[in-house]
Amino acid sequence: MNTSLKRLEAILETFSPIHLGEMDSIKLMNRIDTKYLTTEAILADILTDAVRRGYRALETEGTKISSYDSLYFDTPELQMFLDHHNRRLVRQKVRTRTYVGSGQTFLEIKRKNNRGRTRKKRTEIDPAAFKAFRKDPGAMALMEKYCDFPSDILSPALETVFRRITLVNAAKTERLTIDTALCFINHRTGREISLRDAVIIELKQDGRAESEMKDILLDHRVKPVRVSKYCIGTTLTDPEVKSNRFKLKVRKIEKTIHKKLITK
Repeated sequence: MNTSLKRLEAILETFSPIHLGEMDSIKLMNRIDTKYLTTEAILADILTDAVRRGYRALETEGTKISSYDSLYFDTPELQMFLDHHNRRLVRQKVRTRTYVGSGQTFLEIKRKNNRGRTRKKRTEIDPAAFKAFRKDPGAMALMEKYCDFPSDILSPALETVFRRITLVNAAKTERLTIDTALCFINHRTGREISLRDAVIIELKQDGRAESEMKDILLDHRVKPVRVSKYCIGTTLTDPEVKSNRFKLKVRKIEKTIHKKLITK
């Protein structure tokens, strides 16, 4: 186990746990989502401040850090990636996701509307269908109902592997997902890359409530940034793809972590 992970786990042990059953009861009806970019060193300080303010950490399978494995599907021309790059307001992403600790696997369809709201539809699938969701009848039913693209033209594009911490404030008016140890594997180019000690934070809050986490992040000079793991990972691992818009994001990540990102 690396030193940074040990430090994060030690800090997380000081958080009171919250479990999935209680998480399901948290309804953010007027939700606002904001992403942030920082490093593991600063994250440790953010977590220390968060526990002092009564935040709780999601605990599953006996741990407060969960491993995720997600696989994004796209058309041969990467149309879903290009829709995002070209700022198309209405767009979709299709992925499978495995929660490594439990082995549960889902097909998920994320749709962003022209008002900037994102809705997610998902169904549990056989873990064996992680790379080939068409083998699962439930997945095909979801695709037929909600996906804008014919399922037979979609194939694996980018796999993302990361560890996630989830926090909830005492008033249950906001959730925070914190993704660390991010790695990308491009299934079409064969290239791989790690974001080193970069951390992507997403704050999901009730728009009517004050956010203590925003104050904590501001105290540590962590500012909002628009970033998509699928788009950043594709930009970093596919030198041929149209990605001018996302290269600025890559440079911001490199500036944050003080390291050049190089693919294998």
